[in-house]
Amino acid sequence: MEKTKHSAWSWIPTLYFAEGLPYFAVMSLAVIMYQNMGLSDKEVAFYTSWLGLPWVIKPIWSPFIDIIRTKRFWVLSMQGLMAAAFACIAFFMPTTFLVQGTMSCFALMAFASATHDIAADGYYMLALNPKEQSFFVGLRNTFYRCGSIFGQGVLVMLAGLLAEGKIFPEFKGNVVLSWTIVFYLLCAIFITLFLYHSRTMPKVEKTPAPCNNQSFRHLLEEFCKTVVSFFQKQHIGWALFFILTYRLGESQLAKIAPLFVLATPEKGGLGLSTTTVGGIYGTLGVIALLSGGIVAGIMVSRKGLKYWIIPMALAINIPDILYVFLAWIQCSNLWIITSCVVIEQFGYGIGFAAYMLYLIYIARGAHKTAHYAIATGLMAAGMAFPGMIAGWLSDNLGYTSFFIIVCLCTIPGILASFKIRRLLPAEFGKE
Repeated sequence: MEKTKHSAWSWIPTLYFAEGLPYFAVMSLAVIMYQNMGLSDKEVAFYTSWLGLPWVIKPIWSPFIDIIRTKRFWVLSMQGLMAAAFACIAFFMPTTFLVQGTMSCFALMAFASATHDIAADGYYMLALNPKEQSFFVGLRNTFYRCGSIFGQGVLVMLAGLLAEGKIFPEFKGNVVLSWTIVFYLLCAIFITLFLYHSRTMPKVEKTPAPCNNQSFRHLLEEFCKTVVSFFQKQHIGWALFFILTYRLGESQLAKIAPLFVLATPEKGGLGLSTTTVGGIYGTLGVIALLSGGIVAGIMVSRKGLKYWIIPMALAINIPDILYVFLAWIQCSNLWIITSCVVIEQFGYGIGFAAYMLYLIYIARGAHKTAHYAIATGLMAAGMAFPGMIAGWLSDNLGYTSFFIIVCLCTIPGILASFKIRRLLPAEFGKE
């Protein structure tokens, strides 16, 4: 075991960094990049929300990862594909078809990243025994969040500093070149990760036997039975309502908030620089979110999810009103803006922990791994589809009215949490 643990230290941190980075590149970095390129809120929100689709539907092709080649093969091949996608994004940046070219590459990278998630988590469970899996779970989550900080913090700040001429004065004002460099850097990072993991990830599985028509038909039948059994769970109607509405307000806020703080005061925004936004959301915001998650874990372990689910639902939703305040007065004080973002992200961290625990609860029983994948797919759908209309609302209503709508959209999720509380056992989540 000591030898396995030693080798695991060499690949787990970088594997989960590689899992987190492309997700936040697609869902956060792309939002700010397209805003810098002059796209409207409507266009940015609609295009980038569609990019979340692969994480919604990834349970559909996850069974085939088990029967076609090894998990290690899929991890390495998807990292190579993501490196190519980042290079293509950088290539298309200075062209006249920037949006079409980069969106195609982002879509390719999203499918590669979703497939990489499936393979990486499967490999983790194969390469480690249950005791080792428990030992490393905190490490993998930490480095996944490091991917978040690097993707929506460090890289955004780098793009801003380059465009402002603070690193290379000759780049000042050249937004396209600044983002081109960022994506070539991402390409280099994933080439390095591919080469590194090809040496450090041990071969722990044999290549599956070729899949014939009979085994394929059996797999398809089992997949359909698994999906049907999920929707036959007790109180599934209330569960689906909770999953799809709990973050209804947050799904729209998360898409527009960075665009709002970047927009000029003439357009109703706060006029912050790209560098500042990267520092606020990508570093301080992520730290606040992680802190909220830690606090939530301690709370639930002591009194259970049933006791805390209502306060946690309020924690994720009530702070959204801070954006109404910021938009109403068009606050220019950086400390006040930062404080509002940190409070909102801290509350989000607390509330999101309750949400993830409920997904674990609803996935209990037979096929719990597949049912959890279905639940997380529904979770992604609950973020993606409302996010598509968020930009249209903000463009047509203005930021103040939009954030008021966001606050109203939090009501169904809060009401759903009252019903879910009555259905939860008192002991779930303790210890």
